[in-house]
Amino acid sequence: MAERATYKAAGVDIDLKESLIPLFRSIAAKTRGAHVIGGIGGFGALIGLNGARAMRNPVLVAGTDSVGTKLKIAFMTGKHDTVGVDCVAMSVNDIICHGARPMFFLDYIGTGKLRKQVALDIVKGVARGCAEAQMSLVGGETAQLGDLYQPGEYDLAGFAVGIVELSRIPSPRTMRAGDVVLGIASNGLHSNGFSLARQVLLEQARLKLDAVVPELGCTLGEELLRPTLIYARAVVELFNRFKIKGLANITGGGVLENLPRVIPAGLRAVLRRGSWPVPPVFELIMRLGKIQQSEMDRTFNNGIGMAAVVAARDADRVIAALKRRRHNAYVIGELRSGRPGVTLA
Repeated sequence: MAERATYKAAGVDIDLKESLIPLFRSIAAKTRGAHVIGGIGGFGALIGLNGARAMRNPVLVAGTDSVGTKLKIAFMTGKHDTVGVDCVAMSVNDIICHGARPMFFLDYIGTGKLRKQVALDIVKGVARGCAEAQMSLVGGETAQLGDLYQPGEYDLAGFAVGIVELSRIPSPRTMRAGDVVLGIASNGLHSNGFSLARQVLLEQARLKLDAVVPELGCTLGEELLRPTLIYARAVVELFNRFKIKGLANITGGGVLENLPRVIPAGLRAVLRRGSWPVPPVFELIMRLGKIQQSEMDRTFNNGIGMAAVVAARDADRVIAALKRRRHNAYVIGELRSGRPGVTLA
């Protein structure tokens, strides 16, 4: 007699998923803000707009992104408690470019066979990222999709929402030739360019993730899993204190593709190589892969996590404010009249 078919036998363990909900709720509770009415466990998160009471024209700003192939390093090392930070960073670092104060975040985990400890480690990382961004983790989805994912693999994406006063959204119309570009330091690869980085470091150079690389000062796995910096606290302060004319999150495509997104027609950013320190992981990838500088420029952040456009008279004070928030920043160039784009000289 044939066995009775069950959902669990088909690869979906509902009981395990249900047992995780109170644990997820407990983790998320540490990030809960006053505007959260109802979070994890319902059909939708309930968020009050009490933060908008003092605003004349409140605007919600939303962003979504995933961790990308950096997850492959988590699979290989068995370390899953940092990629949740990346998940938050990739979305929240986008929405703060519009001057938004982060409010809440939701995550999505798609996996084959659900593993309890892996799921808990991921969500703990997400909650850690939310705490760094001063936003609430209000819900998410864990989907068991055995026919889509290889054993031991998963995908991780997130959705961030913030709020800003309409009049405080930075406008390219305020930019002028002579404004300066400030580079706010990254701490490494963040969560971009990993397809190329893995090809060079793991496939071509055959480096081991558990091997200490002297020029990095740590194992390769530790370097590659270093969580993306979250700039939310520092950036919210900058928008409160200074006239930030534009802010670009330097992710995939590097400064060449991301900085022009905030600069108006008729102006061009001219940046000076050597005006900021480049973390050694980029030099390692470039050397081992024999990669041209132009390819590095259009793939990686190369040490610049965000780029801000400010009036020249404000540059020193903005840099000092960032330093107090433990973010190094540098004057890396200026805006000049010309066709849109970026020149790296």
